[in-house]
Order: sequence, then structure tokens, then C-alpha cells
Amino acid sequence: MTFIKVIQPEEAEGELRSIYEHLIKTRGKLAEVHKIQSLNPVSIVNHMDLYATIMFGRSPLRRYQREMIAVVVSGANKCAYCVRHHGLALDHFWKDRARVDRLAEDFNDCGLDEVDISICEYARQLTLKPNAIDECQHVNTLKERGLDDRAILDIALITSYFNFVNRMVLGLGVELEADGGGGYDYD
Repeated sequence: MTFIKVIQPEEAEGELRSIYEHLIKTRGKLAEVHKIQSLNPVSIVNHMDLYATIMFGRSPLRRYQREMIAVVVSGANKCAYCVRHHGLALDHFWKDRARVDRLAEDFNDCGLDEVDISICEYARQLTLKPNAIDECQHVNTLKERGLDDRAILDIALITSYFNFVNRMVLGLGVELEADGGGGYDYD
């Protein structure tokens, strides 16, 4: 049960109703993370615009890498809701649920290549100790692995976004949907 009031789709009116209908039409269903923002409908739109941009927009990062970052950040924050949602998305690409589950706990035990390990290390460090990010240790390592500045920016954006969402989910008591959170288009 959420910690604050949530306006359910059947109770929604005006702008919120339109937003809910659009999300259902474009995403197939309405997630609890959207409904928790129902008291501020514009925040849902802005949230989804940012999400679409960083997770599906043009980027030097591959789609699986973006979902991998989501799982690593959410695992570090102990956000089961986001680990589940984005673990399902990552499994769409990896086709190995056990590997996805390990990623949320320890990315060093997942058979990742050195590029993906460096991405995960940066995302975890930025999540747990953002003031300890070091250009030589973290950013230059990403560059040495072949990632350009745009890719590094996107890693930071995705990491920051999931820290934001994890805190909203955990801080407001968002629970996983009854269907387990799957069923979205992951490509």
C-alpha cells in the first residue's frame, strides 16, 4: 500500500485521465510508478519524456546496457520494484534470468566484458558514493574502454534517473503490480 493517496484510472478526470489513457495506449498498461505521481499529472509527462529520451533515444549505449545500468543502480539501492521491471527488460536481451538476478547482486559475477564491467562500476559508484567519483579512476577508465563523452554522459544520466525513481518508489511505498511488472515492449 502506497504511503500517499493515488488516483486510480477509474477515478481519473481531465488531464490525468488523458495522461493515463495515453500511457495505456502507448505502453500497453499503467505502471504503479506512474500512478504514484497522480496528484501531479504534469510530473508523469515530464518523467516519461525523460525516460523515453535516455532509455530509448539515440545513444552510443546499446539498449541492453541501459537496462543493465538500471538493474545495477536499483540493486545497489535495494529497490525491488525497479530491479524487477528492468530485470525483465534486460532478460529480453540476455535471455538468461539467473544472470540478470546475479547482476543485481554482484555485476562482477555475470560474465560481463570489460566495457560493461566499467559501466557497472561507474554506475554503482555514482549511486553509492557520488562524491568519490574520480576522473582518473572512473571516467578515464570508461574512455580507455572506448566509450566517448556522449556515452559517459548517458551513463551518468541513466544512473541519476534511476536513483531518482528508486527514491520515489522506496520513499512513497510503491508496490509491484499484481501481474509482476512485465509485458512491456522492450525494444
